[in-house]
Amino acid sequence: MAAAGEEGAYSYKGMSADNIKGLVLALSSSFFIGASFIVKKKGLKKAGASGIRAGVGGYSYLYEPLWWVGMITMIVGEIANFAAYAFAPAILVTPLGALSIIISAVLAHIILREKLHIFGILGCVLCVVGSTTIVLHAPQEREIQSVIEVWDLATEPAFLFYAALVITAVFVLIIHFIPQYGQTHIMVYIGVCSLVGSLSVMSVKALGIALKLTLSGMNQLTYPQTWAFTIVVITCVITQMNYLNKALDTFNTAVVSPIYYVMFTSLTILASVIMFKDWDRQNPTQIVTEMCGFVTILSGTFLLHKTKDLSDGMLSTLMVIFLLLMLLLGHSPGTCCSWILYFIFVKNEN
Repeated sequence: MAAAGEEGAYSYKGMSADNIKGLVLALSSSFFIGASFIVKKKGLKKAGASGIRAGVGGYSYLYEPLWWVGMITMIVGEIANFAAYAFAPAILVTPLGALSIIISAVLAHIILREKLHIFGILGCVLCVVGSTTIVLHAPQEREIQSVIEVWDLATEPAFLFYAALVITAVFVLIIHFIPQYGQTHIMVYIGVCSLVGSLSVMSVKALGIALKLTLSGMNQLTYPQTWAFTIVVITCVITQMNYLNKALDTFNTAVVSPIYYVMFTSLTILASVIMFKDWDRQNPTQIVTEMCGFVTILSGTFLLHKTKDLSDGMLSTLMVIFLLLMLLLGHSPGTCCSWILYFIFVKNEN
């Protein structure tokens, strides 16, 4: 028995060829998407200098080549991400999407000269840790044999109720809140993008299943449900891009990118739980762990949003409080000194 247990403990033989393909595609996707935020922001700034800014309803960016470069870069990233799911499981692919936040924040600091304080960095870390915790404890996807099965899941009462809530919330945000608060509250634009995005991902998954089955010899293009999902994808993506452009043109990219990732990921997981009944196949420990991930995400989002415009004096005060809390929680003085040196370095660099 000991020999058998020892053999089982060392039975791992490394990643399969398909998983390596999925890993490479996912890493490529994160790079392209992270860079696209910066290129599009440069294009929006250039277009806004000679026309009506996107943040106040202008569409002059459509005539700006640099914005189209960013758009094409994002499309390439999304295609790579879509293809990654065909080769590797979601538990491998999805956490790597968090790398786009780091890439976007670093490029914004270097290229756009957008200041990212240490608490912004800490907020990004919390967002990534929380999102990774949720995804790593997510259940395996159920096997689907036909696009009709996905349609049946999408038309069950629970998901129809969720979709109705999302559509209602989006219309309320667009009609009532955006005219009044769109230029001052980042969560308004990001809320529309994230809510619509949760529906678009479910439709993208359905469309991906249909294409995968079709390429394997089971033609799904003859079903009207496939084309219905296609229409939903196109409508949702256009809406997302419109309001994401407004958010990027109005607010700091280093803040837009992580908040959008956090909200989009959270709502997408919620939509998947409702539609595919993921929690029915999980034990209480896994569910509690996922909820802890949500709390971590909310903490990171709050930290990012509340410290982005603080002065250096206030940031220094918060840093002292943070270090005192670390000491109270049992961290060594050496660790706290390392944080102090890091804080001084970051402050001087900025």
